[in-house]
Amino acid sequence: MITKRIIPCLDVKNGRVVKGVQFEGLSDVSSPVALAEYYSNAGADELVFYDITASFEQRQLFTDILTEVASKIFIPLTVGGGINTVDDFDRVLKCGADKVSVNSGAIKNPDLIKEAALKYGDQCVVLSCDIKRVDGEFRLFAKGGREDTGINAIEWIKKGVSNGAGEIVVNSIDTDGVKNGFDIEMLKAVCDVVNVPVIASGGAGCSEDFIELFNEIPTIDAGLAASIFHFGEVKIKDLKLLLKENKINVRL
Repeated sequence: MITKRIIPCLDVKNGRVVKGVQFEGLSDVSSPVALAEYYSNAGADELVFYDITASFEQRQLFTDILTEVASKIFIPLTVGGGINTVDDFDRVLKCGADKVSVNSGAIKNPDLIKEAALKYGDQCVVLSCDIKRVDGEFRLFAKGGREDTGINAIEWIKKGVSNGAGEIVVNSIDTDGVKNGFDIEMLKAVCDVVNVPVIASGGAGCSEDFIELFNEIPTIDAGLAASIFHFGEVKIKDLKLLLKENKINVRL
């Protein structure tokens, strides 16, 4: 049985971790370096670091903070934000990232996934998708959830995997920060069309939401969350013990 991963997410803006609701109303949480070190010691399986305004502000990711974060942790690190070229992959990997997450950059240049996968391997390329329901379909959004691309998200994900994306992060804008549970319908639609690891993001409000996620979608690989971990509402070690009690395989 595949071990399910629990992944905290650091949304970083102006050098600070922030959190909002449905990608809006961002409030300050903590230092990314301090928080990363805390999670590395608290039982997290991996860590995701997003420079959430890099694409919108059309700039490169803050590598100084990233380098410091990478130096403090002992778990795999996925990094995204402002990744537009293979050179951006190279720069971020040299700062200590294990995997690179691409979103808006791949929308602008769909060949980016293929180029990066050929150079660094599929396992290094993570396709992160911000998805929202529009007129009854799952629609792909760009620039931190600000821009409707008009692209069908499920078709986009299928294409991304065929081009070499080795992992998919599904960010549900509809459930982000609302804390009513993961977007099971959306996640099932993605898992039905790909055979690579899928990470669920957006909507976790309590430990039971992770139990529901892994029971409802046995093929999902990981659950990602931010505010419930940042504000101490759920402790990762306690969550994993509860998952184990519910016969969900996790690394303790």
